[in-house]
Amino acid sequence: MSSIKSLFVTPLYHAILSEHGAPIDSGELEASCLSIAQDDEAGQAWCEANDFPGYTSYASLTDLGWRFPIFADLIKVLDAHVGAFVDTLDFDLGGRKIVLEDLWINILPEGGIHTAHIHPHSVISGTTYVAMPEGASAIRFEDPRHPMMMAAPPRSKDAREALKTFVYVAPKVGDVLLWESWLRHEVPMNMAEDDRISVSFNYKWDS
Repeated sequence: MSSIKSLFVTPLYHAILSEHGAPIDSGELEASCLSIAQDDEAGQAWCEANDFPGYTSYASLTDLGWRFPIFADLIKVLDAHVGAFVDTLDFDLGGRKIVLEDLWINILPEGGIHTAHIHPHSVISGTTYVAMPEGASAIRFEDPRHPMMMAAPPRSKDAREALKTFVYVAPKVGDVLLWESWLRHEVPMNMAEDDRISVSFNYKWDS
């Protein structure tokens, strides 16, 4: 008797921040992100030099948790979420831990995009959402087998989610998404008039 089973799953963790740790005030977090962006001249200069739409602190600020108490609180909550996700992945960590590597702010204005990419040298990547105005773009994940599909026909529009080539996830303010860092993802054009604000992060295998 024939059987079909799914192999090599691609896990995506989706939760609200308050499931682990103390609640984070989204209004205070949004105000902090906007204030940091306004004052971070090095980050603004990097964005301009690299034609990055809006603002990111990725290349300028590496110590948000030390500078701002609300980011220290956020990191504690994210540590708990990442720990819960890692527990489901059956990693053999050899006594080592998965720890925060970096964390940064993203402010994407109307018309801004963040093209498809992965996060090399990290284990777990993710984003928590600070401001998602109506019309703000979802995050799009790409099937990691896509480059190897060769002559495969396209999937039908009503294909099961597990078989789609691209999957869009529309998170809400206060949500957190986690995935393994090799998973290719992008943010399509922000069609909202207001800024789409998020905080992204990478976790590494501690040496």
